[in-house]
Amino acid sequence: MAPLAPRLSLSRLPRQLAAFLAVAVLACQPVAAQSILRDAETEALLHDMATPLVKAAGLDPRNVDVALVGDNTINAFVVNGQTVYLNAGLINAADSANQVQGVIAHELGHVTGGHAISGEQGARSAGTISLLSLLIGVAAAAAGGGDAAMAAMMAGQSAAMGKYLAFSRVQEAQADAAGAAFLARSGISGRGSIEFFKKLEAEGYRRGYSQADQDPFMSTHPLESDRIALLEETYRKDPAWTRPSDPALEARFRRAKAKLYGYLAEPEQTLIAYPLADLSVPARYARAYAWHKQALLDRAMGEVDALLKDAPADPYFLELKGQILLEAGKPAEALAPLRRATELTANQPLIATTFGHALVATEDPKNLAEAQRVLKAAVARDRENPDAWYQLGVVYNATGDAPRARLASAEQQVMQEQWAMALGSAEAALGGLPAGSADALRAQDIAMQARAAIERKKKRK
Repeated sequence: MAPLAPRLSLSRLPRQLAAFLAVAVLACQPVAAQSILRDAETEALLHDMATPLVKAAGLDPRNVDVALVGDNTINAFVVNGQTVYLNAGLINAADSANQVQGVIAHELGHVTGGHAISGEQGARSAGTISLLSLLIGVAAAAAGGGDAAMAAMMAGQSAAMGKYLAFSRVQEAQADAAGAAFLARSGISGRGSIEFFKKLEAEGYRRGYSQADQDPFMSTHPLESDRIALLEETYRKDPAWTRPSDPALEARFRRAKAKLYGYLAEPEQTLIAYPLADLSVPARYARAYAWHKQALLDRAMGEVDALLKDAPADPYFLELKGQILLEAGKPAEALAPLRRATELTANQPLIATTFGHALVATEDPKNLAEAQRVLKAAVARDRENPDAWYQLGVVYNATGDAPRARLASAEQQVMQEQWAMALGSAEAALGGLPAGSADALRAQDIAMQARAAIERKKKRK
């Protein structure tokens, strides 16, 4: 799907993230298990939600990103650089955009404070300790020692947190203060921040604090009552405390939340959360995904057409219609809505990629020139888009441009860290590209990057 792209990109997820999540969740999960969800509408929303806070933090919005992780646990974190990661589970748990803005402000406090985990070795060691504590706990449980199992797991978690995890209590307090300042400078109420923390605290009480074992946010962001009380006292002094959240932003959040839920949840769950009697935009959005996942084309199209009836120029509704038709094996019918969505968003790369995919999928040679133009524009604006590179490679191959087809493959393989394949593709591309051309220089860069990565991997063995 292009809204919440079914082509989930791992390219923006650093390797250190796998180890970090292993610490937080008390489980060892490979990085491939964590996917960055790419969706034009959601990324635009998160950008608009974060931009005033980023500016208030003294950072350049062009260099700060908010990425959505396809994980249903409640978590938000930073690793290295200036990217804030929000789990899908956090979006689902939040009731408003204002609540999520409170979390983003707090995480930006970690960014400006330099609190992120640094160093692959440290992150890897933290993950190892967490895994050991989990295995010891499982062994103790198998032997019938439930209390011993919990003690071993908690001790291991404590060691991992204490030695490697960047979010100490002092740093949490610093991030709290910085986040409050960013909200105040932005004129955004801290009410949502308090609401969200209190919601998590209440959930922890309800589960006897077992929630901390399940949702990383509660273990990496300890929610003591006195800490929440101090935050609330700070926020209440701010003139923005009683200021309502932007209604347009909140409406966009409800749409994006429903879209995310419809994409990730089982169709049966979606239809319970958004029953047929609910004719709101978010409900229709979510149900369109549910019906589509069940291959019920008529019902899915019925929801989308109802959305378009009231908003015929909404690019994201048009994108959804084109995506459903494309995945239903009707690429020719998908062209009109996807072309219009691409035009309305000034060639937004993710939407343009779906349009390019539809053009290729028609298998009509007459569409290849347009597909090449659209896809080249997409990768020019968003190079970390493996599906766009794949489709562009298909176009080059179909038009007999084998060297550029291999170069496109190399670009995709670099993002997937398939270094040997990337090296082979880049070298094959160099054999047919004009010497000194931009494409030849790029192929040389990829070859050098791949060789260096291969050598590093050899040295680690």
